[in-house]
Amino acid sequence: MKNIVILISGRGSNFEAILRASREQRWEQNPGARIAAVISNRPGARGLETARREGIPAVAVDHKLYPTREAFEERLAQEVDRFEPDLIVLAGFMRILTERFVAPREGKILNIHPALLPLFKGLDTHQRAIDAGVRVHGSTVHFVSAALDGGAIIGQAVVPVLPSDTAETLAARGLELEHVLYPRVCRAVLEGRVRLEDGRAVMDDDTARELAIFA
Repeated sequence: MKNIVILISGRGSNFEAILRASREQRWEQNPGARIAAVISNRPGARGLETARREGIPAVAVDHKLYPTREAFEERLAQEVDRFEPDLIVLAGFMRILTERFVAPREGKILNIHPALLPLFKGLDTHQRAIDAGVRVHGSTVHFVSAALDGGAIIGQAVVPVLPSDTAETLAARGLELEHVLYPRVCRAVLEGRVRLEDGRAVMDDDTARELAIFA
């Protein structure tokens, strides 16, 4: 059985989407995977309560209790590795992970970013997209590297930017497709249809089509 560890900081809506897909599609049978744990850097994260309610181990590693980023990451790594993960999924995890954490787990960590990378790395992506006047926006799932939002792109979901949009309405439209895209990417990686090679995400044409979603 392949183990998925999900890292969150808040409500965990993408965690919920992955959980829902894993149960509806019976991932425990194929590809033989389960969510083994949910870990948050915020003890009050709503997603931890969801995990407990669903019978999934829920762990808090409060970053505020550690004097340095390195000390926090060392403790986080201990908790993550305790569940022997085959895949680590960042689902609204609002901490930047350093190379010390990422390098030993390269090719096993995914993140979703609310923009069409390489555009609009960092924060406030929706307002920045509106201000830039782009006609499309969306979300990107990528392998995590030590560079902020810089890992190999796996899949993207595209939504239109409308003249009436605010950052809030654009974010809501994008989130709907995030909940479709992220479970698809997780499953494709778990099935071995996507892998990291020489800094690039490698997949066949059919998988690439599946992981390009348009509103």
